[in-house]
Amino acid sequence: MTGVLTETGIFVGGGGEGHATAQELLLKYANRHGLIAGATGTGKTVTLQILAEAFSSAGVPVFLSDVKGDLAGLAMPGSAEGKLHAAFAQRAATIGYDLAYRDFPVTFWDLFGDQGHPVRTTVSEMGPLLLSRLMGLSEAQEGVLNIAFHLADEEGLALLDLKDLRSMLVHVGQNAAQIGLRYGNVSAASVGAIQRQLLVLETQGGDRFFGEPALELADMMAQAPDGRGRINILAADRLMSSPRLYATFLLWLLSELFEELPEVGDPDKPRFVFFFDEAHLLFDDAPKALVDKVEQVARLIRSKGVGVYFITQNPADVPDGVLGQLGNRVQHALRAFTAKDQKDLARAAQNYRPNPAFDTQTAIKEVGTGEAVTSFLQAKGAPGMVERTLVRPPQSRLGVLSDAERRAVIAASALGVKYDRVIDRDSAHEILTRRADEAAREAARAEAEAATEAESAARAEREFRNARRYDSDTGKTPAKPRSRSRSSDSVLETFGKSLARQLGTKSGQALVRGVLGTLFRSR
Repeated sequence: MTGVLTETGIFVGGGGEGHATAQELLLKYANRHGLIAGATGTGKTVTLQILAEAFSSAGVPVFLSDVKGDLAGLAMPGSAEGKLHAAFAQRAATIGYDLAYRDFPVTFWDLFGDQGHPVRTTVSEMGPLLLSRLMGLSEAQEGVLNIAFHLADEEGLALLDLKDLRSMLVHVGQNAAQIGLRYGNVSAASVGAIQRQLLVLETQGGDRFFGEPALELADMMAQAPDGRGRINILAADRLMSSPRLYATFLLWLLSELFEELPEVGDPDKPRFVFFFDEAHLLFDDAPKALVDKVEQVARLIRSKGVGVYFITQNPADVPDGVLGQLGNRVQHALRAFTAKDQKDLARAAQNYRPNPAFDTQTAIKEVGTGEAVTSFLQAKGAPGMVERTLVRPPQSRLGVLSDAERRAVIAASALGVKYDRVIDRDSAHEILTRRADEAAREAARAEAEAATEAESAARAEREFRNARRYDSDTGKTPAKPRSRSRSSDSVLETFGKSLARQLGTKSGQALVRGVLGTLFRSR
């Protein structure tokens, strides 16, 4: 009898009349990526589950997304009772597999923090390219977003969460004239469009995805105390209502693996295996630049010991440039009801090395649930001949967990202390807010000083007007205060008028005019 692991790889299945005696995925070539395809209800989820179990048993950490909630069963052992067990036992006997139920070391993650530890990244780590894809920005809007990122780097402003990016865009819009001279035109319309898309992203849960503490890949690429690889399960049932957020997050995670991990060449087994379920969401309406980036990452990341497995309904969902790099393939049944279906079926069959024992295209149509057409890389990385394979039963539970079971698994994880509480440190929003507050205080101070000067002038004017009222006791009317900047002519005139008032007679006034005339003529 065969167990989950063989001497060289993972036991996938086989056996039975018309089937290969054994099909295995060699661990040495598991980082050459793979494809699990097939129509709904043909067994893709079970195949993903048994591969995750086997990689974990081999000490390889795994990441996968749980779209329907049934992959959470990896955290619990399967049941040795009921009809399902009877069917599994029969399948195990047919393929020569030693069925033994067990649970696996699982860590639950959730972008919304409800069904697992929160998964966060910072706006800076996501970068303008993926954010533009996430928000569906135009080329001009993407250019403005790039300017905002560049300016934030120049000014040392950390972009951690959405409020940081919002404040940065406001800063860019307010200084558009000066920024435009250095980096190109920044229109208010583009800034406004980005702000609206950020609002949409926020309502989809993006505000909970961006922030700190950011996910550290080392926490996913860990082993359990017994040496088995940890299985990281992302709760994606709610996330699927925002397909662009889902696809962008997985692409970001793949990019982070590519950027952070060192080159290791071709190790004896992968360092990490990444399952990308509902892969068509990554490529639907994706710009060529993004598809090229995915192709580049898929081509280069294998040398870092990472295997990427795309799960989708039809191989045609994956671009040819990416599909050509997927060396290990499990093809469940495809339905061919239309002319397009027939064309896709023929195309899928052409991707396999023919087996003279049967027609590949016919086999893909005829395989039943839990059965697949498989091809795995052989010695020296050569494609294996296509085979009809009965997929082995899973060791863990096939189905969902109860809320209490999930909570117990989450509570037992040590990562809750690190990720469950949000950290909001000093970043672009806080710094720009302080700048604005300081500018407002300066403006208020200047306004207050201007008001004080105006009040002083008004008070002096009032005092002068009050002083002009005639004093019947003394007969004196004080002169209006003059500025020190007045000319000597004004001083002489004031002196003359004051003297005339004091003399109070026509002769006195005539005398003064004579004195003033003499003074003016002498100048």
